[in-house]
Amino acid sequence: MIKPFVATALAAVLSGSPALAQTIYPIDRAEILAGARFDFKVEFPDRVDPSKLKVTVNGEDFAAAFGQPGTFVEREDGKDQSALTLRGVTLTRPGNVTVEVSDGTRSRTVAWTVYNTGPRKAKNVILFIGDGLSPAHRTAARLLSKGIAEGKSLGKLAIDHMPHMALVATAGSDSIITDSANAASAYATGHKTAVNAMGVYADRTANPFDDPRVETIASLAKRRHGMGIGIVTNTEVEDATPAAMVTHTRRRAAYDEIVEQLFAAKPDVLMGGGAANFLPQTAPGSKRKDDVDYVARFRDAGYSVATTKTELDAVNARSDTRKLLGLFATGNMDGALDRKFLKGGDVKKFPDQPDLTEQVQTALNILSKNDAGFFLMVESGMIDKYAHLLDMERAVYDTIMLDNAVSLARKWAQARGEDTLILVLADHNHPNSLVGTISDDMSTTPNVPLRERVGTYDKAGFPNYPAPDADGYPSRVDVSRRLAIFSASLPDHYETFRPKLDNPNEPSVKGDAPGTFKINEKYKDVPGAVLRFGNLPAMMGASVHSGEDVILTAVGPGSERIHGSMDNTDVFRIMADALGLAAAGQ
Repeated sequence: MIKPFVATALAAVLSGSPALAQTIYPIDRAEILAGARFDFKVEFPDRVDPSKLKVTVNGEDFAAAFGQPGTFVEREDGKDQSALTLRGVTLTRPGNVTVEVSDGTRSRTVAWTVYNTGPRKAKNVILFIGDGLSPAHRTAARLLSKGIAEGKSLGKLAIDHMPHMALVATAGSDSIITDSANAASAYATGHKTAVNAMGVYADRTANPFDDPRVETIASLAKRRHGMGIGIVTNTEVEDATPAAMVTHTRRRAAYDEIVEQLFAAKPDVLMGGGAANFLPQTAPGSKRKDDVDYVARFRDAGYSVATTKTELDAVNARSDTRKLLGLFATGNMDGALDRKFLKGGDVKKFPDQPDLTEQVQTALNILSKNDAGFFLMVESGMIDKYAHLLDMERAVYDTIMLDNAVSLARKWAQARGEDTLILVLADHNHPNSLVGTISDDMSTTPNVPLRERVGTYDKAGFPNYPAPDADGYPSRVDVSRRLAIFSASLPDHYETFRPKLDNPNEPSVKGDAPGTFKINEKYKDVPGAVLRFGNLPAMMGASVHSGEDVILTAVGPGSERIHGSMDNTDVFRIMADALGLAAAGQ
């Protein structure tokens, strides 16, 4: 039998948190860019006498080390828990840093590494993020857009042609499984954080906007070099990945406040969906809880505004456009399969949406007018949304669209003499696997259930999608031998083994109890449908992320540092080094 004290200590070790010790932000083993701004915070487990408090940085009193005394709160959030916070501090001397905290009774030590960068190598950085992009998506995109014969691909994706590659680990500070918020935040800041958090360390306070901040690469690029900033997505611009480039909150769902922060940050180019939280609450389609019109605010701040592809083309044709807000749907934009072929989703409501490639071309045209260079993040975000819904065809078509955007950027960079670092990767994985093909030729075997039509190994053969068009898209997905891509994480649902040609898939709907989901009966009577019991809790109505490493491919100045196994925070470091963003002292 384990004695109570030993059991408590063992539990603390297993949980990764010391019992009755202080919590220090930035966390242990944080890597900090020299000159980057961050908030320093110590959270004490109970009320502390400030006269007994001792905080040192490499043996020096914290106030002297950081150049400010900070704020001591004896009872944080009205509880018997004290805290010490310093906002916007920097460390400019590269090397190892030891932070020691003592309240006279207990003590805690964390170690940081402050790192320098060399001289600037790249004029521009373009970060492509395929949200939830799995290896199965990449392989399927190659098969559909390039074709295959006798086991050899008939062509390669643009992302296949990049010379440098690495596997990137994605775990967050609180879990082995990340979400898009803390994953994108790691890329944008070089710091780990918790699920749902962006640009902050998630602290214990009730306020989701007072957490310790860390500076983003967008802020650094603008502050250090005067560079242009672009954010392009086909999800809502307030969604986690685009928002993480410039905003700070531990609550990714706080769209109204995120829009306020987007306006405060004022990226030169901001494009995607999500108009609902820019419009005053009295406007049709608005989701704001106040009467502020952020479209008008952006326009008053000198931004051109585009809400359709036609308007985007007009803005792009003007040589004097230097700032652009593009909002092409109230919610997420529609994916390539619906826009180009099926006309499902919200295409009837928003029939004139631009393609991601058109958004990227416009962003490049505008941002390249800045002689100081630019940082541009481009997200093909609906890959993730469709993967959650087990809608594999739509996810694959949006992977092809991402590759087309990468190809466009590669050609643009080559024409300029390769002064641009281009990186392509996922923020996290989805547990999808390509296991073979599905034979749906009822004329030859009319009585065989669809489940028995899943061909594996030699029975898989090759799919028979029609030849792709000039953009790499086959005109049909409902062919007689199509790819079989399945997810390892499942809600209860009816598996139809067929693509959804009317609208994106909905495997489940809201359940009777709050926060639960149940099977969508819509597919119950589809011929060949199979009731599949899931492996997720009832609170999960869709597939979930997985923890495998993601693939990073890159080209351009600074990409030679990419190889082997890396952490997601290293992606920030690669970009910061290529742009020479450190402000190191001696």
